[in-house]
Amino acid sequence: MTQAHIFSHQSLPMRVVMGPGSLARLGEEIDRASMVRVLVLCSPEQRELGERVADLLGERAAGVHPHARMHVPLESAEAARDRAKQLGADGCVAVGGGSAIGLGKAVALEYGLRIVAVPTTYAGSEMTSVWGLTENGRKRTGRDPRVLPVSVVYDPELTVGLPAAVSATSGMNAVAHAVESLYAPDTSPIVRLMAEEGVRALASALPGVVSDGLDLRARGRAQYGAWLCGACLGATSMGLHHKLCHVLGGALDLPHAPTHSVVLPYALAYNQSAAPEAATALSRALGGTTDPAAALWELGRALGTPRSLEELGMPEEAIHEIVGLTLADTYPNPRTVTAEDLTTLLRRAWTGEPPATLPTAEKESPR
Repeated sequence: MTQAHIFSHQSLPMRVVMGPGSLARLGEEIDRASMVRVLVLCSPEQRELGERVADLLGERAAGVHPHARMHVPLESAEAARDRAKQLGADGCVAVGGGSAIGLGKAVALEYGLRIVAVPTTYAGSEMTSVWGLTENGRKRTGRDPRVLPVSVVYDPELTVGLPAAVSATSGMNAVAHAVESLYAPDTSPIVRLMAEEGVRALASALPGVVSDGLDLRARGRAQYGAWLCGACLGATSMGLHHKLCHVLGGALDLPHAPTHSVVLPYALAYNQSAAPEAATALSRALGGTTDPAAALWELGRALGTPRSLEELGMPEEAIHEIVGLTLADTYPNPRTVTAEDLTTLLRRAWTGEPPATLPTAEKESPR
C-alpha cells in the first residue's frame, strides 16, 4: 500500500429508498425506525404536499408544521421544537428542500427526534449530519450524528411540480458539495469516486430536468447524483465555497441554492490550480473540459441559473463586509485566502463576468 492510499473514511448510517412511487413506502420506513407519532415538516409553499403525506401516514402523523424557512432562523427552529413537544412527537418527516430538512435537523438537535427525509429538490443535505441555524445575521453550522436522517425516500414523481429554476439551482448546489469534497483535506478515494460520479450524473441530468418537466428518468438520475454529492459533503470538511455562501446567506439573507449556483464557478476558479487532482476528476465528469470552473459557469448559463450576486440582491457596498466575515474564522482550503483575492472573487461574482482561474498553484490551507 502506497502513501497515496492511506486514508480513513467514515460511512454514515443511512437507509435510502429510491424510485418512482417510493412515497407509498413511507409508512414502512417509519415503522422500520420504530417511530409511532411523527410531525410532518414542510415550507408554506409545500403545505399541500405535507398534508398529503400526513393523510398517507394516517394515525402515524401527529400533525403538519408548514413553517420551514430558508437558512433555518433560530425562532423558526424554536417554534418547530415547541410544536413537536406539544404534540408528543417521537420523530419527524421532513418533506421538501433544504429548508424543511434543515428544520428537521434543528428539531433533532434539540430533542434527539429521528428524521425521515422526503426530498423534493436536489440539494443533497438529507445525506449529511451537517446542521445550520441563523441568529442575528450569522449562520452557525456544525455536525452532529443526531441530525442525520435514519431514512431517505427519493421519489422522482414528487419533483415533477418543481419549477425549472429551482431544479437548476438546487442541482448546482449539490454539485458544489461534490466539488469541495474533491479537494477537502479529509477526502479519500471513496469520496473522490462518489464526487466524480455525482457531478457526472447531475451535469448530464439537469438539462433534461429543466427542459422536460415530466422526464422521470432524468429526475431520478438527478436524485441519484444529489444523493452522491450530499454524501460527499457529509464525509468531508467544507472550504471557501461553503464558508462564503454561509456568510452571504446569514448576513444578507440571500437565497441558499441560487447563491451556491452563482458562487461555485468563482470559488472553483480560485482553487483549481492548487488542486490539480480535483480539477482532473471534474474535467472527466464534465465531458473532458480543460477548465472545470468555466464549464460549470457555462452549465449554469444553459440551465438558466442566476448569473450574479447583484441579481440576487447583494449591494455592491456589502463586499467589504462579506470579506471581513469570511476571513474571521479559519477553514480548510487548498489555497490561502487573502482579503485582496477574496475581494476580486466577490467582485467577479457580483458582476457575473466569467470566472478567471488564478495561475499560482499554492498548497497551503490554514483558511
